[in-house]
Amino acid sequence: GARRPAAAARGARVALRANPMATFKTSMGDFKAEIYAEEMPLTASNFIDLCKTGFYDGLHFHRVIPNFMAQFGCPNSRDPFSGRSGTGGPQDGTSFVVAGGEYDGQTVTRKNGGNIPDELTAKLTNEPGTLSMANTGQPNSGGSQFFINVANNSFLDWFNSSTPSKHPVFGKIVEGFDVVKQITETRTRQDCPIEPVKMVSIEIS
Repeated sequence: GARRPAAAARGARVALRANPMATFKTSMGDFKAEIYAEEMPLTASNFIDLCKTGFYDGLHFHRVIPNFMAQFGCPNSRDPFSGRSGTGGPQDGTSFVVAGGEYDGQTVTRKNGGNIPDELTAKLTNEPGTLSMANTGQPNSGGSQFFINVANNSFLDWFNSSTPSKHPVFGKIVEGFDVVKQITETRTRQDCPIEPVKMVSIEIS
């Protein structure tokens, strides 16, 4: 019982820190998102680590569907027309430290194809502008790929039982949503942009 006040104080301190911002610079323009580090510490810490290590720089949006979403983050998409885009993730054995939540200060190692544990805790819906983890449909199969919703896709929520899909939201666009909408409306062949849409960089502040 004696440890409780310290934990509560630590929690209060964390709550005072503003969530980080991610600035996405793409070949079609820039947009900015709040990353939900407080609500989704494990997923956010994974994403922030990938941004800071330059993992996403030079990759392409490999799957865009108007009135649905734009998907990004596969290392195979460095070649914008790779048939393997959508199948890749971070290197197995790479790791990151979680900031906040029950795993605060713990190191998480990516495994089974660069995957992280599912963080199905905060009930954040897949509404327009949200960033959400992509996965294969199997548990704990998310890694580096995520998608940005441009419609209300609540059927993808982990807490919505209408479909088996479980995609946890970990951020939301605060500037430049129109850029993401334009990305989803670009001409495609089999959902892949004909004119490649490149991620120049993602900066965390």
